Amino acid sequence: MPSGPKRTTTTKRTTSRTPTIVAIAVVVLVAAVVFGGVLLSGNGSQDAAGAGIPVTPAPAQYTTSVADGVVTAGGPAPHTLDLYEDALCPACQAFEQRDGDRIAQAVAAGRLQVRYHLVNLLEQRSNPPGYSSAAGNAMICAAENNAFPAVHTSLYAAQPSEGGRGYDTGQLVDLGQRAGAGPGYADCVTTGRHVGEVNLNFHNASSDPALLNQGSFGTPTVVLDGRLVQPGSPDLDPVLAG
Repeated sequence: MPSGPKRTTTTKRTTSRTPTIVAIAVVVLVAAVVFGGVLLSGNGSQDAAGAGIPVTPAPAQYTTSVADGVVTAGGPAPHTLDLYEDALCPACQAFEQRDGDRIAQAVAAGRLQVRYHLVNLLEQRSNPPGYSSAAGNAMICAAENNAFPAVHTSLYAAQPSEGGRGYDTGQLVDLGQRAGAGPGYADCVTTGRHVGEVNLNFHNASSDPALLNQGSFGTPTVVLDGRLVQPGSPDLDPVLAG
């Protein structure tokens, strides 16, 4: 079994909240609006308060489409990969470092179609909470505006530390614009257009018995041609090697 960060797991997260937690969430949301959406700034390797997120070029270019909050990369292909990822998940970063380049190249070559299910499993593990949803929303917005490969690659290359602050709305907008996103990207990110879908992606995944491992859903979850496979295992190698 490959070494590296352990897959982040959870038992099924309840969708109900106590009144106190709801009240706190409302206060945080109002504060975010008052201060221009400053929710999430920083990353694990640098002081990102006001700093730009480095644009990491994607290893390959491919088309994307979005339906019901799921990003589809590439057209019909001999193999299909469903990836369930959280932008704050260290094990997702490790998976992308190991296989991300080969996945992108396989998509560009037409050997593989990937469906990215961006989830907010670690919603409460940024300070303040919310980076998982904000980054997932930004990636969906990028997919709608022809910049998903670079935005997705960049957010994992410069992933914030779990428990620390994430990137704020302005930084996410700036990243997409420098990565070549279309004119609809900024408004999509600023308004949080797909935040609800990121949450729904998590709810659907954590409620699907086919995606649970010993009763828990975790990230990354990797499904190749309908079969659950372990992240970092050699199961993907024959497909990615061409």
